Amino acid sequence: MKTFTLESDYACNFALYGLVSSTRDYTLAWLLNGSLRLRLRRQPDFLLHLVQQGPLAFSYYLHATEVLTLRLLRNRALLPTALAKPFLAPDIREYDYLLHVEGGEGELAGTELLDRLTALGAVQYASELDPNDLKYKENLFF
Repeated sequence: MKTFTLESDYACNFALYGLVSSTRDYTLAWLLNGSLRLRLRRQPDFLLHLVQQGPLAFSYYLHATEVLTLRLLRNRALLPTALAKPFLAPDIREYDYLLHVEGGEGELAGTELLDRLTALGAVQYASELDPNDLKYKENLFF
């Protein structure tokens, strides 16, 4: 039987930051709101439907303006599952949270944002990631 493989080559027009933090998602969102002057609001859980294993739910916060869209996503699934890798981005599972930034300028772009993230007491480590290098980057398209 002939097998076909779908090859996807998406252009990533967003910046991605990985955060290591042991705090709860709502506490981290509150800290980001205060330090970055945002209005991250809790959204319904982001559901990732896997064909064989079923859906995975991830906590999701959104700040959207005309020029900036910022999403805070928990990298580990909320509910326990039998999956070996219950992560939104399994290839970067060392990060607890992912910060997805579209259209950031000035204070909310590049090293300026990275410096402000690492200055937060609740964030142990933050790093800018290249979404094009991720194996499961299609999980991060909204």
